[in-house]
Amino acid sequence: MSTHGTEPDNIVPFQQPKPPSGFPGVPMKSELVERAAEVVPDPQILINMVSKRVQQLNTGRSPLIDTVPSMGAADIALTEIIEGKIRRVEPAK
Repeated sequence: MSTHGTEPDNIVPFQQPKPPSGFPGVPMKSELVERAAEVVPDPQILINMVSKRVQQLNTGRSPLIDTVPSMGAADIALTEIIEGKIRRVEPAK
């Protein structure tokens, strides 16, 4: 039996709860990504830094920069990297 785009009655779609955040869910600004890439040239490291900082911001950590209401958590993280407020620490050898 084909449902042609409709879901069977016994399937309930699962939606993962989104953690509450004080920051709007807006996409990052590409200009900020480009400027942060000048500070952290390795894209994998930059992604990890931004991801970790966004997680911190979304769980209640305060921004280290002055923000405006239109800034999302990723914009804040990128701006903190650009301004040198957060940086990568080299592991001890």
